[in-house]
Parts: sequence; structure tokens; C-alpha cells
Amino acid sequence: MAFPLVSTLETHRVWGTCAAAGYLLAALVMLGPDRERTRALAVGAALAGAVLVPFTYLLVSGAAQSEVEVIERAGRLLVDHATPYLEDPRSVDEVTPYLPGMALFGLPRVVLGADGPFVRVLGDARLWCAAVLFGCLWAGRRAFAGTSTATSTAAARRCHLLAMGALTASPVVALPLVVSGVDLPLTGLLCLALALAARGRPVAAGLALAGACALKWTAWPAVPVVMALLAHRAGLRAAVRSALVALAGTAVALLPGLLFSPRAMAEQVLAFPTGRGEFTTPASSPMPGRLLADLGPAGWYAAVGLLLAGGLAVGASLLLRPPRDLVGAADRLALGLSLAFLLAPAGRFGYLALPVLLVVWSRLVRQEGLDSGWRRSRVVAGAFRNRRRPAPARPVPAGGVR
Repeated sequence: MAFPLVSTLETHRVWGTCAAAGYLLAALVMLGPDRERTRALAVGAALAGAVLVPFTYLLVSGAAQSEVEVIERAGRLLVDHATPYLEDPRSVDEVTPYLPGMALFGLPRVVLGADGPFVRVLGDARLWCAAVLFGCLWAGRRAFAGTSTATSTAAARRCHLLAMGALTASPVVALPLVVSGVDLPLTGLLCLALALAARGRPVAAGLALAGACALKWTAWPAVPVVMALLAHRAGLRAAVRSALVALAGTAVALLPGLLFSPRAMAEQVLAFPTGRGEFTTPASSPMPGRLLADLGPAGWYAAVGLLLAGGLAVGASLLLRPPRDLVGAADRLALGLSLAFLLAPAGRFGYLALPVLLVVWSRLVRQEGLDSGWRRSRVVAGAFRNRRRPAPARPVPAGGVR
């Protein structure tokens, strides 16, 4: 509720005002007597206030964070020059700190333009980022649950939808969804890759990883986590096959930048986000790595050293105690990403939404599978007992059988 008062960004103030009203209404609704019905109404109120109203307003008005403009400009550059990077950016707004795959979300704007409210909304990159997020979460849920999703009870599906609605309405998802959306497709693809790996599908998991790794280099720590999970679930050969698919797909996606603007790509994708570029990155939240980097060159190297040490520690944990299921892999990846975001020389608190979403979503999916499996096991066990129960003996007449 403090966003309308403390934020200097107009998009954040719009979201904070609407979300505060939605959350307040949800809290009032929860005072009702019917707990099951009030939960659904409360989630609906929170979704309306935190997502539907501000998202519609910002899409129609065209107001967005600068990341949206960067993505849409990258799409235009990719079409016109076969690379999303300007050779000599004149300001921080002309820097593209993403890998070439992110430019794909700017292509709808290139194709549709912005003439008229309908095409302006339909071409907005935030809309397509949200579509990829929820599409990947839906596909990941089905992939992890397998056939149990189709046979789960209506109550289990209703509980899952309610939980997903509450997660979407939370600031962790609602704020980036409404104002920028840039990290949403990355998060969705990582969830999908973990779910596919948990089901022992190496090629599909590798393709999902390639999609994530082509968007931002922050997705690359997911590769060893997925490989460790696959090695446990499907064997070392499957893990290697998935790694090769992920590396090949990522290499193909990086070709436009590597071939046509390698220097600009290195400066904008690697140097700029770590605080070593020509322009100062706006990602300047007071996290440990950033505070160390502000002390000078020695502090910057100390932050990088701690970052590398944290990465090596997580890597060693994958070898010594590899994750065995979806939740374990999601937790390990969330730990690695949290360390990276906290210790990086430049970053912002919003990045931590990614590990939070990984941890929460994996548990929601696992719980639905456990609930559905428990209900099916009770039904099967009951049917088995009824089938094995002997028929009651018929009374024999006193005079014997006639």
C-alpha cells in the first residue's frame, strides 16, 4: 500500500493504488461466514484490484516501464538489422541488456504497430510475456501431473485454481505482470523445464531450457540443476542429451547478436548489468553485492568473488546431494538465483520474485498431484475391499437342503 506514496514511477503508483483497494476489499470479504465461498470472492477481489484493473488501464493508455520500450525496440532492430543491439547507444534507454530471444516479444508491436487502441493493446509486449508465463505454468502442471491432471477431482482442480489466483494476485506476480513483464516468460520456461525434467523428458526439458537461456543469462544456472534432476530421474545419458539440446538451442538463438554485433552484445548484456558498462544500470537496490561494488574496484571484485563462491557451493551441493523431485530442484535453483541476485554487483529487489515463484509454484503442483493421488488411492482401495469381501452366507433351513 506504500507504492502510491513512495514510488517515483507512475506505473507503480497506478498499480499500488488499484492493488491497495483490491487487497482491502479482499480482507473485508474474508470476514464473511462461508469460508469456501469467501475465499473465492476474496481472491477475485484481489485479482481485480492487483491485475485486471491496472493492467487494462496501463495497456490501453500505453504507460509502461522502460523495459517494455526496450523489448519493442529490440524487436524492431531485429527485423531491420538482424540484431537487437545498437552499435553506439547514446543513453541508457538505448541499451538492450537482454539476450536476442527477448526481442521476439517485441515482434507483435512491429507487425501490428500502434494505430488504434485495439492494436496498441494487442501489440504490447507485456501481454505476450504474460501469455508465455501462464502457458508454461499450465503446460508444466500437466507435464508433471501426467495423467493425474485429467483424472483429478473437481475439488482438487478448484483448489489449484484458487491457489494460482492468489499467487497471481500477490505482489510477487501482479506487479511485474502489470508494469513490465520482462522476467515472466523466463520464470515460466524455468518452471516448465523443471516439471519436464521431473517427469524424465530430457529433450522437452532441454528445449524449455534453451528458450529460457535465450532470454537472459540469469537463466543459465538452471542448466546444471535440471541436469542433476534428470540424472536422478532418467539416468546420466538423458541428462547429457538434455544439456546438448539446451546448449544447441541457446547457441542458435544467440547467433544474431554474435554474428552482427558481438561487441555491442558483450557490452550491453554482460558489462552493463554488472555495473562495468559505459552507462550506469538503473538496477541499484541496496543489496549486499551492490553495496560492496559501491566501495570501489576492490569492493566490486569482492562482490564477484562472493558471487562465484556461492555458485560453486550450489554446484557442489548438486554433486553431493542432487535434487530428487520437482520441489527439491526448484528449491536448489531458487537458492542459487537468490545468492546471485543478492551478491551481484548490480541488481534490484524485484529479481527475487523469480525464486519465490519457483518455490511456491512447485509446491502447488506437487500438492495437487498428492491430493489427486490420495483420492484415487482411497477409491481404488475401497473398490478392492468391496470386490474381495466374501458374500454373506445364506441360512440353511432346519430340515437340510431340499
